[in-house]
Amino acid sequence: MPKSRLPLRLILLGLLAIAVVIVVWLAIGMINGLLEFHERLQALPLVMRIPLIVIVAAALGGIAWLAWKLLRPAPRSGRRKPEPVPDRQTIETRVADLRARDGDAASLEQELIELDRRRLSGECHVALFGEISTGKSSLIRSLASTAAADVDVIGGTTRWVRHFHGRLPDGRELVLADMPGTGEVSGSQREQLARDEALRAHAVVYVVASDLTRAQDAELRWLAGFGKPMVLALNKLDRFDDSERDALLAALNARYSAICRAIVGISAGGQERFERSLADGRVEQVTRERSAETGRLLDALRRITADGAQGLEAAREAAVLGSIDQRSHVLLREVATRESEACVTRYTRRAVVGAMAAVAPGSDIIIQGALGTAMIRELARIHDVPIRELDIENLLGRLGLTLRNTTAIVLAIAGNALKAFPGLGTLGGGVLHAIAYGLAFDSLGRAVAMTFAEHARLDQVEAEQIMRKLLTEPSRERIERVARVVIDTLRKREDDPDGN
Repeated sequence: MPKSRLPLRLILLGLLAIAVVIVVWLAIGMINGLLEFHERLQALPLVMRIPLIVIVAAALGGIAWLAWKLLRPAPRSGRRKPEPVPDRQTIETRVADLRARDGDAASLEQELIELDRRRLSGECHVALFGEISTGKSSLIRSLASTAAADVDVIGGTTRWVRHFHGRLPDGRELVLADMPGTGEVSGSQREQLARDEALRAHAVVYVVASDLTRAQDAELRWLAGFGKPMVLALNKLDRFDDSERDALLAALNARYSAICRAIVGISAGGQERFERSLADGRVEQVTRERSAETGRLLDALRRITADGAQGLEAAREAAVLGSIDQRSHVLLREVATRESEACVTRYTRRAVVGAMAAVAPGSDIIIQGALGTAMIRELARIHDVPIRELDIENLLGRLGLTLRNTTAIVLAIAGNALKAFPGLGTLGGGVLHAIAYGLAFDSLGRAVAMTFAEHARLDQVEAEQIMRKLLTEPSRERIERVARVVIDTLRKREDDPDGN
């Protein structure tokens, strides 16, 4: 017969009783300690009593502050404080630098022009943003048609973005942007146009037709990161019953009330199709207009735009400049990558030419030669990284040791490269060493450029690791490129043996 076991509730009750006894005992001990401390404090002279009270109070205050720092609740995830944006002059200087370095500065310059045009127009722009099939176009037709008898189409920023005039119930005009929806297959270019237009607007209406997906959540928070005033509009309310609608709006409020000025339910109207059964058994297709319910949205837009375009202009300008700032950094990295590639290729060619003049150039050239120092200086200028001569010397010393340790491997790789170019093997060891040295110099430049691009500083340890990898695992494209440099040098020598 199995032994009976105590019910779990009795065990828990016993543990609770023990815990209560321990807490009471600790409380009594603490009270006794405080009473004894008070008695001893009263017995002390006033000169000693006051400093002791100050020390105890300071200690208790420090403990309370530390407990508050450790136990305070985490800040509510919501509106993210926008990152500081460089001023207009700084961004214009960067755009001018891009233009001077043959970067794609035209789109950024056009963005600055559009920024000024909208500010001078005094119009208040509202962008309707969201995924495809959420009813944005129906909503904008509803807002424009209820605001004016005719739809006033303004020239769009691009052929994918159209602007319409609308009017709020208080008579103030808005410019409504009808944009492509996100989430479309092969629609990344149109999505970028929509995001750019959302940042240009004074306010954004983010339209959804159900609970937000992970992608929609990320998009909404991305917009909030620019400090953009937003309204989250749950469209197609007529598809939900009252309980579903209330539960969904409550869930949206719980998650997004900190980053949205308002969360409203709407029905954009538009056409709906359904089948109707007739008395004779036939079924006909019926199309009818759904009535629009946009009153809450209009009230929210009225509150947000109460101060007019001028009241929202500072936030709009900050969002646009912030976007230009991010895009300019990306373009500058692309320009720096292109210029680094040209720099490394140029200095590799010079190094190969110098190596061809020697019998067997070795790692001492990379340690003491001026070419390595000059290339690193130029790469630092391209990536706008400050660098000291001592750092360059230390780096070349480390990389020279790396080269000596991998010389046999590099020479073997260079020997294999000669097989791709019949006839070169008969030209002697100088050609072999020239290709090996070209690979070493190419690896040096690429390693330094990669650390500059990744860390915006000279990371000697990482540069050494990258160079070792590039030396021992060179791509076929790099080997053939260096070998062709050697071939071109040899041909020039044959064509002009006197160096004229």
